Amino acid sequence: MNTHSSGSSGSGALIDLRDVVKTYETGAGGVTVLTDVNLKVRPGEFVGVVGPSGSGKSTLLNMITGIDRPSAGQVFVSGQAVHSLSENQLARWRGRNVGVIFQFFQLLPTLTIVENVMLPMDFCNAYPRRQRKSRAMGLLDLVGIADQADKLPSELSGGQQQRAAIARALANDPPVVVGDEPTGNLDSGTANEVFGLFEDLVDRGKTLVVVTHDRSLTDRMGRVLHLYDGQIARDQANGSGAQAR
Repeated sequence: MNTHSSGSSGSGALIDLRDVVKTYETGAGGVTVLTDVNLKVRPGEFVGVVGPSGSGKSTLLNMITGIDRPSAGQVFVSGQAVHSLSENQLARWRGRNVGVIFQFFQLLPTLTIVENVMLPMDFCNAYPRRQRKSRAMGLLDLVGIADQADKLPSELSGGQQQRAAIARALANDPPVVVGDEPTGNLDSGTANEVFGLFEDLVDRGKTLVVVTHDRSLTDRMGRVLHLYDGQIARDQANGSGAQAR
């Protein structure tokens, strides 16, 4: 796979979206969901994404993760021109470079929790096989559920399942972690605990981009992007650790 950084801005940005447009073709014609989006995120930033339903939040995440391709523009993550990769290259690149956390956990129901966490390592052939279980256990310990390792997802609470999903997202030590409403299916107390895990990850040097509707959580993020009608209408810095763009 081509992993060179040709075309990268050299600006120090870990995520660099340039003039990104996304249009979906429907029976009624084209629907543009993102319009001329430019975004730079530096290593170690904690970025929230807010906006009304249909404003393009999930599509923006899909651009960063390579789950979807821009109709126009360029996407660079960790120096890689993501928009230029083939589907096979994208799958391998994503497995090593981006951790994704979903609202509804997406754990495989027939695998134990530790097996779910090991799955990305197996898929990407990351880490020697004999080390994968111990690494997975270490990650489950990090998120506070090592004692649940041998249970099936159905035996865990929603908060525990989301902790397992976070551990899985970290399996291959990706520089970027994205979450699409990762606390949206949790009660407020559990959501606050999971959010605390995100803050710990940022303290450890991870870069997080998280879509949320919970304004009490966005106050704790270093930077918040407000999306309206497919554009970044406002780029807000919170506190002394963030800088407005």
